[in-house]
Amino acid sequence: MIRINEIKLPLDKDESELINLSARRLGCRAEDISDFRILKKAVDSRKKNDVHFVYNVAFDVRGGDKLLWKTGDSKISYFEAPVYSEPENKRTSELRPVIAGFGPAGFFSGLILARAGLRPIIFERGSDVDKRSEDVKKFWSGGALNTESNVQFGEGGAGTFSDGKLTTGIKDPLCMKVLEELVLHGAPEEILYSSTPHIGTDRLPGVVKSIRKEIEALGGEVFFDTKLEDIIIANGSVQGVTVSGARGVKRDIEADTLLLCIGHSSRDTFEMLYRKGFNMIQKPFSVGVRIEHPRQMIDRAQYGDFAGHPKLGAAVYKLACHPEHGRGAYTFCMCPGGTVSAAASEERGCVVNGMSEYARDGENSNSAVLVGIEPSDFGSEHALAGVELQRKIEREAFRMAGENYSCPGQTLGDFMQGKTGSAFTAVKPTCPTGVTPCDLNKLLPLKVTETMKQAMDKMDNMLKGFAMPEAVLTAPETRSSSPVRILRNDILQANIRGVYPCGEGAGYAGGIVSAAVDGIKCAHAVLLDETDEW
Repeated sequence: MIRINEIKLPLDKDESELINLSARRLGCRAEDISDFRILKKAVDSRKKNDVHFVYNVAFDVRGGDKLLWKTGDSKISYFEAPVYSEPENKRTSELRPVIAGFGPAGFFSGLILARAGLRPIIFERGSDVDKRSEDVKKFWSGGALNTESNVQFGEGGAGTFSDGKLTTGIKDPLCMKVLEELVLHGAPEEILYSSTPHIGTDRLPGVVKSIRKEIEALGGEVFFDTKLEDIIIANGSVQGVTVSGARGVKRDIEADTLLLCIGHSSRDTFEMLYRKGFNMIQKPFSVGVRIEHPRQMIDRAQYGDFAGHPKLGAAVYKLACHPEHGRGAYTFCMCPGGTVSAAASEERGCVVNGMSEYARDGENSNSAVLVGIEPSDFGSEHALAGVELQRKIEREAFRMAGENYSCPGQTLGDFMQGKTGSAFTAVKPTCPTGVTPCDLNKLLPLKVTETMKQAMDKMDNMLKGFAMPEAVLTAPETRSSSPVRILRNDILQANIRGVYPCGEGAGYAGGIVSAAVDGIKCAHAVLLDETDEW
């Protein structure tokens, strides 16, 4: 196939024009082109008077070798589509592999193992996505927090109540495998080529349920409201697991293979693993706030007079800077036309995240503004010191905001001046449990607040209006990644044989796609069955 990069297409032109434009670039006839596909689609908004789409495409063409040789265009090259190849199943054990957790790492590892005929047994401490959604709605409307079924725990993992964002910083051929599987199970086809792919929190549950149904149809089993309580170990190897059901009834399951896909918020599980002697180390993470602006203002800042064009939708941004004498600050998980979500999973703690529906048509746009926290800031060398730092901030946030799961918030102008303030006017907070005016300077670590203040002007230079005084900050954002890494070897096993630490909670991923990729890799390791090579 032939690949052409950077084909410019005005907003008022149809994508069917891409074939003609490709033929013109290559010097061939449009009718000689076949199997045409879009590889990437992005918005170029660097010049506000000329906002347009840019495409990378691939296709077969008659006489391709000769045409490629003649063109001399550096943006035209050969293209070979990545092909997924599942490793040979060399597993000899008659025991079924067990998976703890049904987030992206869990359901992708489960899918691969189920297709290989291994009938995995999957335990998820939270509820199925329908019941989980009801539990979250009850909490957001003033009901009690369900500490086992919430924004963090349940079918689909923490990403289910997010933007369903599929951007990733990793460069791995398995990323396309993940996207293709998501499309196969109901995600919009555009995620295969969009530069900012997302599914939306309203569509993601259906995709996850579809994957679960395939796993079950292939003989796998998924048990919800069932928590991993203990790992049975003998002679340095896993022998089984102890799980508890919704009523706390415990039972033992014999197993020689356990995939730990536990997510970044399973703090009690981290504690159990530490007690059992798993090798764990501190891992850097980030702390900050959610910042909300009017969506129309962000759209205008990014697209100029083209803002509101039906083909563009809500604008996205990604900002990063390194203030003098400070730490790096960056935006994360930007949710255009979205809302801030109350994402607590422990009683008497407040934590926030962001989410968008597929349409991204909400009144505000938000993102996290984060500052890195290093292990030297944890205050202890204990492997779980980062967990305790997160918990300390979240509990103080709960106390500051009135001990009712309202989250502490502040206008950016008041934050910069160090005063509490009393009203949110130009920008209305969207956190469903409410936002209580507080001074976030008294909540977040000093290194975080100092860096954020220095970063605001720099970010405003990158995106006009970002530092508007009326912007709303809601805190704390503490769960952007795991504060722990469970060490594993070259065959992806922990120091306990047969246990595979996997995904974001284990410290090897940072989002839906990277967690899913790690799940596939751990499933491959199970299929290769190299345990005897220790």
